[in-house]
Amino acid sequence: MRQLTALDAQFLHAESATTAAHVAGVAILDPAWAPSGVVTREALIELMRERLHLAPALSLRLAGVPFGLDHPYWTEVPGLDIADHIYETALPLPGNEAQLAEMIARIHERRLDRARPLWEMHLIQGLTGGRAALYAKVHHCAIDGVSGADALAALLDLTPEPRVVDPPAPPPATTAPGPAAMFASAVTRSVTHPARALRSLARMVGDLDVIPVAAALPGARAMAAATRTIWRDTEQAPAMPSLTAPRTPFNGPITAERRFSYGSIPLADVKRVAKTFGISVNDVVMTLCASALRSWLRERDALPDQPLIAAVPVAVRTADAQDTVGNRLSVMVTPMPTDLACPLDRLRVMGQTMRTAKRRFAGSPATWLNELSAVFPAAVTALATSAVFRLASVVLPPINLIISNVPGPQLPLYLCGARVLGYYPMSVLTDLSGGLNITCFSYDGSLDFGILACPGRVEDVWRMMGHLQEAMEELMELAAPAPSREAREAVGA
Repeated sequence: MRQLTALDAQFLHAESATTAAHVAGVAILDPAWAPSGVVTREALIELMRERLHLAPALSLRLAGVPFGLDHPYWTEVPGLDIADHIYETALPLPGNEAQLAEMIARIHERRLDRARPLWEMHLIQGLTGGRAALYAKVHHCAIDGVSGADALAALLDLTPEPRVVDPPAPPPATTAPGPAAMFASAVTRSVTHPARALRSLARMVGDLDVIPVAAALPGARAMAAATRTIWRDTEQAPAMPSLTAPRTPFNGPITAERRFSYGSIPLADVKRVAKTFGISVNDVVMTLCASALRSWLRERDALPDQPLIAAVPVAVRTADAQDTVGNRLSVMVTPMPTDLACPLDRLRVMGQTMRTAKRRFAGSPATWLNELSAVFPAAVTALATSAVFRLASVVLPPINLIISNVPGPQLPLYLCGARVLGYYPMSVLTDLSGGLNITCFSYDGSLDFGILACPGRVEDVWRMMGHLQEAMEELMELAAPAPSREAREAVGA
């Protein structure tokens, strides 16, 4: 018996007519490496049948609790037909990147059918140069970044020749309780919910200064500091800067439409900049995003005079975690130095800001996202979440956007014999988090960016990708000459 956590269920409740809460990715394939020279739907179906047990979330569907009184349960689907989840289509001529991105955006707009396991794959033929693409999406209530990467890895091989995967011993069946048992458990949990909610609120007090909106409340910072002084090691929990999000075109109610762009940056260039200035690869990634956001906003005369606020998801799933279904994540909320004109200053401030955020995250239980999700009863969150998200987007947006950086393998991988040339991730847009999401994945020497946007908020998503690449060129120019001691000290090296 496996029940969704409050955080897992929050991804379900966030869905609405304008929000689809699945995560996805686009793999660009070179079929020339495959023995037959093509990737077919039949070969993909056969591969999934052989390896489905390596991705447990893909064989489960939701079982709702009567009257929505509690979070749903997971239950296995007997006799699951993999073919029902795998589709094939072809691009019209000439089959370029813009056409692929437009097709993927249309598929990404569609919500998954909750009566079935919450995933789909779309094999897309006809990309220029004889290439193909595989778009796959899974509901966020079933996976996080780490478990999603593990599910992807289950399908991939180190050589064009697929490895032989032995089926494991049959695991214990995942079966949801019957309606009567669900109802009884829901009533019991409803009665005890006030006590659990109070415990969640108590555990959140020490983190009030890192929770968007709450951090701006009168006395929040003082209360959080006092709590940390009493219960925690204050040396490991530095104070955070202001986390008040300015108004931008990204923020406000979104529509159901999506736009997608993608592109790559050489990982060696990112590492060179990081090494030159004594900062981390992720600091460089965040600086690239800050620079691209600044350029895009300046072009539209919409650049705020204060830093943008980004939420950065952080995996907290341990290596020995047994359960690979659901979410084990938290989030760091950090300012982006979009208000600084000098790229060297942006690099320096971004590095300092991320170091502070990481120190604070390391010294904190990092559970406030889970605790916040658990404060209200399941029935209330199911009914009110999407409405609250839309209201908050109008009144007081807590953040400007979400930025994710997922580390991946630095060697070539193969799918059905075809070489994976790049993998471009996609995530979720909501009214609360804004109409723009930037996600990147490092793979085989590249940093692959996927940019998802609501066209009512970001009308030209390809221009944003262009600004990211321009920002990388700017940083490479700074790193080209041997920097002086003053320059190294300027970024905190």
